[in-house]
Amino acid sequence: MCKAKTDTSQKTGLGYAIGFFVLSLYAWGMSDKELLRYVTYCGLYCGLCAHKNLIPQRAGQIQKTLHEEGFGFFYQFGPDRETFPVFWALLRKFSEMDSSCRTGCGPPNCEIRTCAKRRGVEVCPQCSEYPCSLIERMAEHYPNLIQDGKHLQKVGSKEWIKKQEERAKRGVVYADLRIP
Repeated sequence: MCKAKTDTSQKTGLGYAIGFFVLSLYAWGMSDKELLRYVTYCGLYCGLCAHKNLIPQRAGQIQKTLHEEGFGFFYQFGPDRETFPVFWALLRKFSEMDSSCRTGCGPPNCEIRTCAKRRGVEVCPQCSEYPCSLIERMAEHYPNLIQDGKHLQKVGSKEWIKKQEERAKRGVVYADLRIP
């Protein structure tokens, strides 16, 4: 089950790790297209998403706490001995989540992704019709989406990503900003 100590130190600083990764890409001279790996077509930044930040971090913290409290051994004597291994595997999966819009996260039939690809833009703010009705509809739930997109247009991808990383380091996440 959990014989080896679970190392969640990497997960608790995930925002910092993503930031270091992105900043390292600058040093290696990556193209804008490669830098956009964690930028959704609509213009959200994956480093501020619960899938990329909060969920892996919190799942790792739960795993660490359970391990420190001895659940890796004592679960076998409790009433949940049948389900605990399944729960542990799910926590591990959540703690290792690393996806983005460009690598399969989000709805597979996303209209925005389809439209951006059809128009040949890497991110919607590069489109001459930005913000369109699809973006306006999404902005009803993400109130900073259009303003962030306009800022991306103004400063360019590299500077915009750097600013998003600064947000992530301060603990900003879409879950705190999103309107259900």
